[in-house]
Amino acid sequence: MSYIEVKDLSIGYDGISILENLNFSLESGDYLFILGENGAGKSTLMKTILRLIKPISGQVSFDDEAAKCKIGYLPQQTEAQKDFPASVEEVVLSGTLPHMGKRFFYGRKEKETARVNIERLGIENLRKKCFRELSGGQKQRVLLARALCAADKLLLLDEPVSGLDPMATEEMYELTERLHKEGTTVIMISHDLNAAYKYANKVLHLSEDGYFFGSLDEYLKSSQGFNTQEKEGMK
Repeated sequence: MSYIEVKDLSIGYDGISILENLNFSLESGDYLFILGENGAGKSTLMKTILRLIKPISGQVSFDDEAAKCKIGYLPQQTEAQKDFPASVEEVVLSGTLPHMGKRFFYGRKEKETARVNIERLGIENLRKKCFRELSGGQKQRVLLARALCAADKLLLLDEPVSGLDPMATEEMYELTERLHKEGTTVIMISHDLNAAYKYANKVLHLSEDGYFFGSLDEYLKSSQGFNTQEKEGMK
């Protein structure tokens, strides 16, 4: 069985489908970019994979390895998240909550996990700063460190560079690529075809006319990939 397998999946809200009969599979270590227009169902699909939303029909299955691991999730930033009144260390540490069971207080293990991921993302100098005072790029680094505290083998990222300046965007992509090279399976929602061309090995493109799933090379040769390149001015 594949690491993650999506079979005959239909998703939506209140019984109304926005995407039907979706089939694809990922292997451990894949880097999938999910592309498509707004409203195509990208975030809904991600939330369905996370089991935050029940599918209308079909299923998402995980192999034994994937089923055992927690999933790190970086959602789109909301205004409430941007203005969160806590220190960087507290935000990162909160990512360990899924591992604590019924305990109410952080232990040595959780604090060590937070410390390691703070160092891993190069934000040691921000540990005691208030999250709300950080730049957009710094906030995304902190939230990525938090996601890694939940899980470092499977990351789901929903438009992680949205609203960032070009330098912070490039830093976020480089960080994610480094994590991928360290063995993390990455699923990223994006509108950035250039980034997909640089980093992805698999592409899922959702549209009103259906979907495409395959390797990056297959995507660029497909009608959807060609049309997207035309719109983006890529060659």
